[in-house]
Amino acid sequence: MTEKEPHPHSSSDVKIGWLEKIGYAGGDFGSCLYFGIFMSFLAYFYTDVFGISAAAVGTMIFVTRTWDWINDPIMGMLADRTKSKHGKFRPWLLWVLPFWMILGVLTFTTFDLSTNGKIIYAYVTYTLLTMAYTAINVPYSALMGVMTSRSDQRTVLASVRFVGAFAGTSVVNATMLGLVAFLGQGNEQRGFMLTVIVYAFLSASAFVFTFLTAKERVVALSSQKTSVLKDLGAAARNIPWIVLMFISIMTIMWIAIRGGATIHYFKYVVGSEHWGSLYLTIGTFVQIFGVMMTKKISEWLGGKKRAYIILNLANAAFLAAFYFIPIDNITLIMIHTGVSAFTTAPLMALFWSMIADTADYGQWKFGQRTTGLIFSTGTFSMKIGWSIGPAISLWLLSYFGFVANQDQTPETIQGLRYIMSFIPAAVAVLAAGVVLLYGINNKTEQAMHDALALEEESEDDPSTEPPCPKDNPPSA
Repeated sequence: MTEKEPHPHSSSDVKIGWLEKIGYAGGDFGSCLYFGIFMSFLAYFYTDVFGISAAAVGTMIFVTRTWDWINDPIMGMLADRTKSKHGKFRPWLLWVLPFWMILGVLTFTTFDLSTNGKIIYAYVTYTLLTMAYTAINVPYSALMGVMTSRSDQRTVLASVRFVGAFAGTSVVNATMLGLVAFLGQGNEQRGFMLTVIVYAFLSASAFVFTFLTAKERVVALSSQKTSVLKDLGAAARNIPWIVLMFISIMTIMWIAIRGGATIHYFKYVVGSEHWGSLYLTIGTFVQIFGVMMTKKISEWLGGKKRAYIILNLANAAFLAAFYFIPIDNITLIMIHTGVSAFTTAPLMALFWSMIADTADYGQWKFGQRTTGLIFSTGTFSMKIGWSIGPAISLWLLSYFGFVANQDQTPETIQGLRYIMSFIPAAVAVLAAGVVLLYGINNKTEQAMHDALALEEESEDDPSTEPPCPKDNPPSA
């Protein structure tokens, strides 16, 4: 007798315990020990510590991250076709760890090189590190899609995941500059290298914890025939998924434009980069509470789609208001980051829950479940935002006349103020507009879940014909 293959919704009612939820959050904690550096300190490291011009850094980030997002779908399809005793996605968390650790340290190690040598070194090490980031984070992200099939549980998992993410970012924001000063003993180059070594070991421990606690439950139907072309074809017809990619790009862009210049703003406008560290720490600490409220906020605002629109518009208003805060009013600046961080926090948790819904949509509409590919394009779209946003930020710094480690001109100061307020606010408004095109609402979510549950029953009983969505009837 052969063992019966599990079905995608056979575990839909399995209660995911808190150990598994916390374990899953551990992966984003470990990931964001690196991502927190990318988001808040990478531009500062390259311009003020490593010694590359802002324009060169902007171009380098754009080029390297462009390649980075191109290889995400490749990684997703590779993960979809992985077969091991640990599942499709979990084993990648262990396989990639040695490269993840070593490349992280090398990226933030400074050698005595010429200007061109430094640029080449930055391109090579950062490109390889982002490839390791893809290889470990695409499977990690896809893991959520196979831990449960219930949309409400995915929202909870996404929320808990981002508690881990914001906790990891908080650790970086709160300790990075302090550890650099302590470990480097006045030598920032040495301090950055040693600090990243500490983060690398902490990150590896977190990913191992995720591997040991998370479980893969949802698998493709046994009747599904897979091929690269068929997977890509199903994804190309998945309109909600395509719209969601643009939503993600626009959201990450406004976050990244601001994030790329935050430390510069506090160092050169407010007067100390350490105020910037406190600003970032407060923001990410508050985001932990904000993301824990994602499910309630979504319900209160009328569902994921409406919540995403309202939260983006609220963030746009807060960003514009930042311009009018006096630069010497540190208290008001810190209050502002707390309020705006709370409204920013649910956005990415909602996004990843919506990504899981689009994977269900593909199976519901086209009979093709491509979890790895769908989730890989989630990270793919975010990386497009993270390639364009920081590049724009640094190019704008260069345009406004920024020169590292010097007093800035009034034009540069004014430019930094725009980068922290009106420019990202405008992009946030555009992001809210794109959400209007997203086609999955509360009613669609329920219809998908019910139909896919019946589809499982049809596999158990071949005499039962699986249901089809109303606008996609079976062909004659």
